[in-house]
Amino acid sequence: MAPRLIRRIAHLDMDAFYASVELLRYPQLKGLPVVIGGGRRSADDALLQAHADVPLSKIPVADFPRLAGYTGRGVITTATYAARQSGVGSAMGLMKAAKLCPEAILLPVDFVEIRRYSRAFKDIILEIAPLMEDRGVDEVYIDFTEVPGGQRDGGRVLARLIQKTIFQQTNLTCSVGVAPNKLLAKMASEFNKPNGIAIVFEDDLQDKIWPLACRKINGIGPKADEKLQGLGIKTIGQLAQQELGWLIDHFGQKTGAWLHAASHGQDDRPVELESEPVSISRETTFERDLHAVRDKAELGAIFTRLCEQVAADLANKGYVGKTIGIKLRFDDFKSVTRDQTVEAYVGDAKTIRQVAGLCLKRVPLTQRLRLLGVRVASLMRLQDAADTTSKQPLALLQKGPIASESIASEPQLFD
Repeated sequence: MAPRLIRRIAHLDMDAFYASVELLRYPQLKGLPVVIGGGRRSADDALLQAHADVPLSKIPVADFPRLAGYTGRGVITTATYAARQSGVGSAMGLMKAAKLCPEAILLPVDFVEIRRYSRAFKDIILEIAPLMEDRGVDEVYIDFTEVPGGQRDGGRVLARLIQKTIFQQTNLTCSVGVAPNKLLAKMASEFNKPNGIAIVFEDDLQDKIWPLACRKINGIGPKADEKLQGLGIKTIGQLAQQELGWLIDHFGQKTGAWLHAASHGQDDRPVELESEPVSISRETTFERDLHAVRDKAELGAIFTRLCEQVAADLANKGYVGKTIGIKLRFDDFKSVTRDQTVEAYVGDAKTIRQVAGLCLKRVPLTQRLRLLGVRVASLMRLQDAADTTSKQPLALLQKGPIASESIASEPQLFD
C-alpha cells in the first residue's frame, strides 16, 4: 500500500511585482529606490519624449522624475526593496512617501504590461502544477500534494523548480511558502523574501508561527489587532493560549472560533481551481478634491472613463452583471455606496453609466469628493447569459468598447 500523502499547499507571491516589471524596461534602476503609483503625469510623458531616439534601458538615471515635491492624492502600488528601507510601502500616500524617501524615482503603473506578465507566470505554473488558485495579479495558491516533487523536502524541490522556471522565462523573482494549508503557506511565503522558499510543517507551529505578531494571520486587520492588543494579546502564541469560550465571548461565535483555529494553524479551505469573481470594479482617487457642481465636466469625464473601464474588464473576462453600484469618498474621508439591480444582464458602458448615474442621484453631493468608483456585481458569464436570456436585447450584451462609443454624444452630466 502506498504511503498516505501529506497535504502540501504552496503560496507563491511575486516579489515587488509592479516595480519588478518596470525594472525589466528600465534595468538601469535596479538597486535604486523606485516607487510605483499614481497615474501618468506630464513628467512621465516628457521623459519619454526627451529620449524618444534611445532605448528605454539607456535613459540616464538622473533624468527620471523623483518623488521629491510630489503633490496630489496618488497612492503607492508597490516599491522596490531599496525604497522600503526608508519606510515607504504599498497603500501609502505618495505625499507621505515623498517626505520619507524624496530621492526615490516615481513611475506610473502600466496595467497592460502588468496583466501580460501576470498571465505569463501563471501559465508557467499551470504547466508544472495544474491545481492552482488565482488570488490576484501577483499571487496564487498551488496544491503540491500529488504533483511530482511536491512531497520531496516538504515541497522545496517543486517550489524551486517553479521559482527557477518563472525566472528563466520572465526574469522575475518570486517567493514561495509551502505548508499543510493555505493559512500557514501565506505566512511562510513572507519568511524569506525576496526570491526565497520557506517550508513549514505542523510540528513547526510553536517555533515558526507562534512568535509572530497576530497581524501576520491573513484576516486579522487593524481593528481586530487593536482589540487583541487591548486584551494583552500581541503574538499568535498568546492568542493560541486563550480558551475557545473566552475568544467567543470577546469576538462573537464565528470570529472567536476562527481566531482559535487560526492560532493553532488549522485551515481546511481547499485550493479553488475555478474562482468566480463576485464583482468587477474600477475606482480612482483624485489629485485634488472635486466639487460636483464646480468640477462637473471633469467629474463627468472621469465617471464615463470608469464606466468604460469596467465595461472593458467585463468584456475581457467574459462576464455581464445585473447590479450596478457607485462608491464615493468625501473630503472628510467618509465613504458611501449605492447600487441598483436591473432586470436584464448588462455589460456595455452606456447602460452601466446610465444606471450608475441613477445611483448618484440618491447621494447628496454637497461635499467635495476625493474618490469615485463604479462596480458591477451579480455576475454571470456572457455565454450563459446569452443562452438563458434569449429575449434580452442584444445591445445590453454588447462588449464595452463597442457600446461606449455612443456615450460621447451624451451630455457629460455628473448627476
